[in-house]
Amino acid sequence: MNTTKIALFDVDKTLIHGDSMFYLLKYTIKKKPYLSFHLPILFIKLFMMQKMNKNGFSRCAEMYIERLRKEGRYSTAHVYKNALLSFTTFCGTFNVSFRQVTRGRLRCYGQYLYECGLKPNTVSTYMRMLRSIYNRGVESGSAPYVHRLFHDVYTGVDIRQKKALPVAELHRLLYDDPKSERLRHTQTIAALMFQFCGMSFADLAHLEKSSLDSNVLRYNRIKTKTPMSVEVLDTAKEMINQLRSNQVTPSDCPDYLFDILSGDKKRKDEGAYREYQSALRKFNNRLKDLARVLHLNSPVSSYTLRHSWATTAKYRGVPIEMISESLGHKSIKTTQIYLKGFNLQERTEVNRMNLFYVRNCYVTRGK
Repeated sequence: MNTTKIALFDVDKTLIHGDSMFYLLKYTIKKKPYLSFHLPILFIKLFMMQKMNKNGFSRCAEMYIERLRKEGRYSTAHVYKNALLSFTTFCGTFNVSFRQVTRGRLRCYGQYLYECGLKPNTVSTYMRMLRSIYNRGVESGSAPYVHRLFHDVYTGVDIRQKKALPVAELHRLLYDDPKSERLRHTQTIAALMFQFCGMSFADLAHLEKSSLDSNVLRYNRIKTKTPMSVEVLDTAKEMINQLRSNQVTPSDCPDYLFDILSGDKKRKDEGAYREYQSALRKFNNRLKDLARVLHLNSPVSSYTLRHSWATTAKYRGVPIEMISESLGHKSIKTTQIYLKGFNLQERTEVNRMNLFYVRNCYVTRGK
């Protein structure tokens, strides 16, 4: 093999680590000085390969992330960005080509994620993001179709990762006095999430004053846009008044029902997304403080209330169809397509009995 062919072979190897003219020059002078004569050829080779990589895996991902941001889907864009950053860090380059996405590399990447301490569902999320990006490359003709490329990595959902609290701890979280105004405020938010049929924090934070009409909350879920209706129980009315926002918002900004978000940013602005993320982090941190003060043994997060509502309903024998509809899930088991939906009165009764069960769990056990 002549020196020119050796040089071109070395360029392919170094692309994984550097992808820059400066790196190639430094690499050649330090480790392969006898190839300096061929630097012009090497630069041309590198330039052509970098031009090809403009339609590579990383570029395809960045374009899709930018598209999501323009559509105002900042949360989804954030997940894709994290997945891309994790994978490119593992590969050792920010300019990953489609040819570098192989079954072997994906297997090694999956193992790397587990060794970093990530849980199966997080690993699955990252892998599904990468798969989505690769499939977009296939559809656009930028990537070759590889049969069962992601077959050896985990892309499922680990149902063993339980997030619901035992009923005794749930009772303490919602009803024991933390003896702190700051934590009482957090406890009130948590209690409303539970009393609103396990409403997500995102949906609660983005409720507008117009959503509350004649003692019924009507809104569309943030995640799925599913129309929802929840009757406000008597026990929730005072809590609503405690958290109600009194701010006057600009005409082109949302008039939020609660004081969780300021309402001074337009709905599709990235600043509004950043404010929500900050509010979510603050709520989760304070929820952990509340759990510590109340001596709970189980981990608690914003998801805990939603999962706990569903688990409580299931424990009480509520049909899975009713639970799914009350949570506003977009899709359930295929058999549910043939089932009639439940009306608001029926779902309100389930919500009322859920609250009664948790609130009086100790009284019932003592008898």
